[in-house]
Amino acid sequence: MPKGYKNSQTSIHYMCYHFVWCPKYRRPILIGEVEKMARQIIEEKANEIGCEIQALEIMPDHIHLFVQATPLQSPNYLVSQFKGVTSRKLRKKFKHLLKLPTLWTRSYFTSTHGHISDSLIKKYIEEQKGI
Repeated sequence: MPKGYKNSQTSIHYMCYHFVWCPKYRRPILIGEVEKMARQIIEEKANEIGCEIQALEIMPDHIHLFVQATPLQSPNYLVSQFKGVTSRKLRKKFKHLLKLPTLWTRSYFTSTHGHISDSLIKKYIEEQKGI
């Protein structure tokens, strides 16, 4: 099996998602102890739900998370898990975050990524009849 691919009882998969989400009003609040705790919470949640973090970068006003998941975990499920637990735990520990109506905006960015390009997949599919 190629490097990075995962297998389960019924499938072989490589499902990676890049997520970006921001605090409400894009406030630069993810600094110092808040940043450290957010990182710890995200790592714990990824482990809990069976995801593998490929990359995590916490900027003062947004978070980038590149995570490998299973086919059973939708992108919406994943981002809601990360946003929900970080909001709940950070706002409980850091009272100054309660000044915001919510910690995160409702929106987020996501894209999928894999080992090969879109054009290679299209070429492979188009060439199947010739085999």
